[in-house]
Amino acid sequence: MGCGNSFYVLLITFSVALITYNILISANAPLKQGFPGNPSSSSTPFSVDPIIKMPIDRSNPTSKKGKRLFHTAVTASDSVYNTWQCRVMYYWFKKFKDGPNSEMGGFTRILHSGKPDKFMQEIPTFVAQPLPAGMDQGYIVLNRPWAFVQWLQQADIKEDYILMAEPDHIIVKPIPNLSRDGLGAAFPFFYIEPKKYESTLRKFFPEEKGPITNIDPIGNSPVIVGKESLKKIAPTWMNVSLAMKKDPEADKTFGWVLEMYAYAVASALHDVGNILYKDFMIQPPWDTEIGKKVIIHYTYGCDYDMQGKLTYGKIGEWRFDKRSYDRKWPPRNLPLPPPGVPESVVTLVKMVNEATANIPNWGS
Repeated sequence: MGCGNSFYVLLITFSVALITYNILISANAPLKQGFPGNPSSSSTPFSVDPIIKMPIDRSNPTSKKGKRLFHTAVTASDSVYNTWQCRVMYYWFKKFKDGPNSEMGGFTRILHSGKPDKFMQEIPTFVAQPLPAGMDQGYIVLNRPWAFVQWLQQADIKEDYILMAEPDHIIVKPIPNLSRDGLGAAFPFFYIEPKKYESTLRKFFPEEKGPITNIDPIGNSPVIVGKESLKKIAPTWMNVSLAMKKDPEADKTFGWVLEMYAYAVASALHDVGNILYKDFMIQPPWDTEIGKKVIIHYTYGCDYDMQGKLTYGKIGEWRFDKRSYDRKWPPRNLPLPPPGVPESVVTLVKMVNEATANIPNWGS
C-alpha cells in the first residue's frame, strides 16, 4: 500500500508540473495558430490548447433514479473575505440540498491557494495550485479557470453536470437541473455585450466560427453545464483568459469582467450553447423581489437611509456591503434593514444572520 500511494502522489505531482509548464508556454506563445479542434488552420489568432487532455471519464454516476444530479463547485482563495462567504454559502447549500425538486448533488470548494486551510473538514475542498507568480498580472480571477482545469482532471466527480457558483451566492430554494438537450443553463448579464465589442472579440472568435451572437451574454457563474462539455471548455477558457489579459485592447475593453467574456467565448468555440435563465438569481439592491429566483448574488453594496430609501453611491445610515468585511469576519446578528427596504435585501441579511448563528466557531 505504501508503494502504491507513493506512486499515485508522484503521478499527480508530475501531471500538475506538466500542466504548469504548458501554461507558461501558452502564455508566451504567439497567438496565431489553430483553434482547439482545428489544428490545421493557420489564420486563427491563438494556439491549440496546450493543456494535456482530460482523462477518459472515470466517474461512476450514482444519480438517484429519475434525477440528473449536478455537482456544485465554488472557486475561492484562502482569504478571510472568501472564507466567510464560502461558509455561509455551504450552510445554505446543505439546507436545500434534499428539498423538493432538488437535483443538487455534491459540493466542492476549489481552493486555489495551493495549500490546505483549517476549514477542510467543514467544507468539502479540493486544493488547486495558483497560477505561477506574476501570470495573473494582479487579476486574481485568472486563477478560477486554471483551478477548474485541475479539479476536472484530478477529482472523482460522480455527477454528470456541474453548477459553477461563487462564494457570494446564497441559495434560497432547492435547485433543479436547468440544463437541457446538451445546452448549458446560464444567467444573462446585461453588461456582457458581444455584439458591442465584436471587433475585439473577433481576435479570439474568428468569423469562420459563426456570427458573434453565438457568444452568449454570460459569465462562468452561475452556469449548469454537462461535465464532459466543461472538460472541453475549461482549458480553452483558461487560455482565452490569458490571451485576453495579454492583449492590451481586450484587457482595457473588458476590465474586471474579462474572465467572464473568456468563458462565453470558450463555450461558443466548443459549440456549447446556453439557455438564458433570468430566474437563476437576483442581485440586490437592484432586484427587489425573490420570486422564482434560486440564488441571491450579493455583489453590490446595499445602502439605505432610515426611511428605507436607497442611497446607492453614498454610504447609507444602514448598509450591508460584503467589502466591509474583506479582512474581518462579519459579526453575528447584523442589524436588520429599516422598514421599507426591499424583500431581497431583508432576506439576504436574515440568511447571513441565520448562517452565522449556526456555524460553529464563527469568526475564528
